Amino acid sequence: MKKLKITRWLSTSLLVGGLCGCGAAPVSNSEEIEFWTMQLQPQFNSYFEQINNAFTQDQAMPVRWIDIPWSAMESKILTAISAKTAPDVVNLNPNFASQLASRNAWLDLDEVITPEAQQTYLPKIWQASSIEVCQTRAFPSSGNPSGVARQENNCEPFTFGLPWYLTTRVTIYNQKILQEAGLKQPPQNYQELAVAAKQVKNQTGKYAFFVTFAPGDSGEVLESMVQMGVTLVDEEGKAAFDTPEGRAAFRYWVDLYQDKLLPPEVLTQGHRYAVELYQAGETALLSSGAEFLNAIATNAPTIAEVSAAAPQITGKTGKKNVAVMNLAIPRDTDQPEKALDYALFVTNTANQLAFAKEANVLPSTTAAVNQYIKQLEQQESITPVEQARKVSAMQLKDAEVLIPAMDNLQVLQKVIYENLQSAMLGEKTVEQAVQDAATAWNSQ
Repeated sequence: MKKLKITRWLSTSLLVGGLCGCGAAPVSNSEEIEFWTMQLQPQFNSYFEQINNAFTQDQAMPVRWIDIPWSAMESKILTAISAKTAPDVVNLNPNFASQLASRNAWLDLDEVITPEAQQTYLPKIWQASSIEVCQTRAFPSSGNPSGVARQENNCEPFTFGLPWYLTTRVTIYNQKILQEAGLKQPPQNYQELAVAAKQVKNQTGKYAFFVTFAPGDSGEVLESMVQMGVTLVDEEGKAAFDTPEGRAAFRYWVDLYQDKLLPPEVLTQGHRYAVELYQAGETALLSSGAEFLNAIATNAPTIAEVSAAAPQITGKTGKKNVAVMNLAIPRDTDQPEKALDYALFVTNTANQLAFAKEANVLPSTTAAVNQYIKQLEQQESITPVEQARKVSAMQLKDAEVLIPAMDNLQVLQKVIYENLQSAMLGEKTVEQAVQDAATAWNSQ
């Protein structure tokens, strides 16, 4: 469970009222389930028409499906929750959904879903939608009712979302370049990656890979630190990376850059440039989703012919990245039981497996993942993309959301990346860069 503490202050006077959340009644239609997703229309209209009709026939409850653009979802759900007009079920990512948990926005699924039902989902994926919520209660002084005699902290787990579909990176590699460099297989961890980078550069004159340090782009370097054993923030949200592990992670990337084993553009270009270099045959490795092999086949067919997929590169922890989409149920829904029935229906093994095939994503129940892999293994022939999907699914046992849910994540990435750049350019020592990044985060 993420050790993100969301603190709520309660006084005994509030408790007298029972914390009913009294206010304007939610405006909703109790004759239907309102379901919001993010940017899934029109590609998946047929899929949702099928499962929504099945739910309606079984539960005698129609579903009104509303699809929201990615860029508009956060503002729309914030407005809807504030106005108590939120949908009954909404599709969000855990990072944003966890922030709304501090507003008591979601139904606590630990209270309504049995442990047996919870255990049908991949354990680490279930935890991605769980946080620790702490309530600080103030007790008045007997001699001075307006004063505070003591305080008590009570922290309990809070699960705000049901896991739905997943994506995770794989390592796409150019077999020809690795062969020319004398490498029999792609690197599996960062230690092997450093060795491969030197060998590829010495033998071919090319770079092994590209990873961006542009502050507003990919968080892959930030995730690599977690894979190397770095704790980014502590339970209070303060910097926890000014440690031997944090300094070692900074030094790893600084050394690669200063040894000219990374393209100079890593300081200014984003992940898109990594794609361009790989498709041009200028790098040996690319961290991306399995489906990107289709794009390579279209954009660079000669590169696609020599490309294959391997598991995601990781650090000493063995952890691998996964991105999770979940379903949350607003606390103000006037039909929590039906909303929960629908969320469980959408995320059951059969429907998850069907959606995984339809959308080329991964399911989040253990049974669906096992069936997904088994079905690929039973095929007489398997395409490179299907092999990459198999690799992606098989690494889910080690996959988790690497960056804890937190406010101002972009700020954390920015201060770390900017100080990493300063150390890479020789403007700061590694030790000073780590210290400055920690200071900048703690003072924001």
